[in-house]
Parts: sequence; structure tokens; C-alpha cells
Amino acid sequence: MNTKLNNRPLYEDVAERLRAQIFAHELAPGSWLDEQSLAIQFGISRTPMREAIKVLASEGLVTMKLRRGAYVTEVDRGDLEQIFTILSLLEGQAAKETALKATEAQLTQLDDIHHRLEKAAADRDAEQFFEVNVRFHELIQEIAGNRWMNGVIVDLRKVLKLQRRDSLSRTGRLQSSLLEHRQILQAILKRDPVAAELAMRNHLARGLEAVK
Repeated sequence: MNTKLNNRPLYEDVAERLRAQIFAHELAPGSWLDEQSLAIQFGISRTPMREAIKVLASEGLVTMKLRRGAYVTEVDRGDLEQIFTILSLLEGQAAKETALKATEAQLTQLDDIHHRLEKAAADRDAEQFFEVNVRFHELIQEIAGNRWMNGVIVDLRKVLKLQRRDSLSRTGRLQSSLLEHRQILQAILKRDPVAAELAMRNHLARGLEAVK
């Protein structure tokens, strides 16, 4: 493994690498994080490894179990329902605020991103669709401009990333998701905050159904 570090605290670099391994399922949900073995693998002491694991635990990606250590979080159906309920409220509010606050330049940027979604769907490129979809949601949150709300959304979406990408492979889900994004975009372009909020909340409700 390349152990070249950036100019930042060591534990942050380690946390980033662990996070990437978790998202790639190289560290699978439910797997035990052997602190000593991981420290040896990364060529570091146990202290920065311990701090990195604490960071991931604060994000919900790692679960600390009393007297048993750290485990990659497993997301069950109950967790998903609770996460999507919160995301529906917060991202619905973000869409509402975006419809009210967005500048013409920001609306153009959002429209451009949606064109990229259309192309990814036409190409049946689920990987690219997933990545552009993330950017679409991120831009709405940026325009809304509530950093406290956005921080919660970011952490919840990290947990969803443990499994959610697979949902786009379900029959018809990619096209359904595209249609839902069109409805969100149209409401925002019309500067209709009520419709934008409802469209976003509908999108997240359909997303929950897709991961059943």
C-alpha cells in the first residue's frame, strides 16, 4: 500500500483510507477492525489508527461494541427507515430553500448537472449516474446554505453509501430515479418551494422502496 501522507494530521489520512476500504467493501459490513493488524498494514502506530477509527465511529461507519472493539457498521431495515425519514425532512427543506435562494447562475449549474444525469441514464451507466446524482444533491445543499443541516445530511449519506449503490441495478430504478430528479429540477427552476420540497421527499421515499 502507498503510505505517502498529505500535510494534515496522520489520523485523518488513515481515516480516509479506511473509509475508502469500507465503501469498496474491502472491509465488509460487520467485520471486526483489528486495530493492531491495521496499524501494521498501514505502517503506523496504534494511536493514529485508534483516532481514525473514532472519526469513522462519529460518522456512523464504524460501531463500537463494549469490550469487543470496533466493527464496520451493518445497516438493517430499521436503520434505513430511520435514515430516510431524516433525509426526507432535511433534503426536502434544502430543495425548498434552493427554489427560493438560487441565483440564475446556480440554476444553470443545476440544469447542467441534470443533463449529465440524462446522458448517464441514456448510456445505462449506473456508476456514472450514481456519481452525478451525488453532485446534484450536493449542489442543492450548497445553495440552501445551512451548514449544520448539511453536516447531518453528509454523515447520513456516508452510512447509506455502505449499500445504496446496488439499488440502481434494480429493474427500472435508474429511469425512475431520473424522472424524480426531473421533477425536483423543474420545481426548482419554477421557483416553487412547495413543489420542490414534495418532489425531493417523494424521491427519497422511492429510494427507500428501492433498497428493500
